[in-house]
Amino acid sequence: MKQALIVFAKELSDALRDRRTLLRLLIPALLMGPLLLMALSSLIASLETQAEKRTVVVYGTQNGPSLVNFIQRQTYTVITLGNAKMREDYEAALRRGKIFAPLLVIPADFEKKLLHGESPVVELVTDSANQRASAGAGALRGLLRGFSQERATLSLALRGVSTELLEPIDVSERDLANAQARASRLTAMIPMFIIMAVLYGALTAALDSTAGERERGSLEPLLMNPAPHGAIVAGKWGAVALLGMAVALLSSLSFVPAQWLLRSDSLQAMFQFGPGEVLAFWLLQIPLAAGLSALLMALAIRSKTFKEAQAGSTLVVTAVSLMPMVSLLNPGGDAPWYLWVPGLAQNTLMLAVLKGEALRWSQVLPGVVVGFALAAVALMYVARSMRAAVAR
Repeated sequence: MKQALIVFAKELSDALRDRRTLLRLLIPALLMGPLLLMALSSLIASLETQAEKRTVVVYGTQNGPSLVNFIQRQTYTVITLGNAKMREDYEAALRRGKIFAPLLVIPADFEKKLLHGESPVVELVTDSANQRASAGAGALRGLLRGFSQERATLSLALRGVSTELLEPIDVSERDLANAQARASRLTAMIPMFIIMAVLYGALTAALDSTAGERERGSLEPLLMNPAPHGAIVAGKWGAVALLGMAVALLSSLSFVPAQWLLRSDSLQAMFQFGPGEVLAFWLLQIPLAAGLSALLMALAIRSKTFKEAQAGSTLVVTAVSLMPMVSLLNPGGDAPWYLWVPGLAQNTLMLAVLKGEALRWSQVLPGVVVGFALAAVALMYVARSMRAAVAR
């Protein structure tokens, strides 16, 4: 243990001495929370601002005075496009994402068909690739449904028919999700950034302590020491895992002050990220940091140069970065096997923390077992590779 601690201190000192690499790791970790939450809150605030404007862009207002009157009675402001050229320019700007309000087109026979009891076709022009325009289309659909319901109610009332026939049942909705669970739909990307922080925090140190030392010619002299190879490997692994955990902790902490920068009042009220969430995130990363650090060392120990080890580690980086996508592509719920996959298990559990759910040991233990089992297998491989290098 004493020899392993000596190697651990040496590797940690070497990693901290490389200030350029250290800054490349620490600066993104510290800026991750503020930049992510600022971008997210800016998007939500812009959608809320657009909704507060209560404006409707209409082409053909002269064709539907009753519909325009209904919209204005709902305290909306109607913006009229006077000719076909203005309509074409507006649709082109909507397609390019320059404007975010959908367009309502009223046909020339709108009032005539209403008087004859027919159903005129009103065109709602939006662009599904323009997310802000799609969000505004929902409010406009609500206005059109309200107009249709009002016309139907008045028609039945004039004929002496009860308007209750339109709605034979009353629907009462009850949302079981709390505020944190609703906020997690918007902040579901946070766990992925924390997982990548663990990976990149350990990546450079893992490659440098194995392939980097071999390239500099310092690995073989180290292995000639009488210290057991297991102690050397354990010391290196401990330093690598600690650096990955340190970057993950800084990334998690960055989201705490970032909450002060939220521009959206609704998101600020729902998103609760305090010391408890930071501690839970950090503890959940321990088995992931242990397994990934050992796996990266195992992949790099056979490489002769640092660049060769970087190329070999791309498979791990790609696999870990894609793991959180599995839960996004499966809207039916989390499968039990998620908890047995490194990266995916941590993403699932961190999402549960963001939702305010209490974690059970049955949820946490699979990730712990797999993470440390992966670390044990990979470290044995590293130690055997070192013994083979000495034998040669």
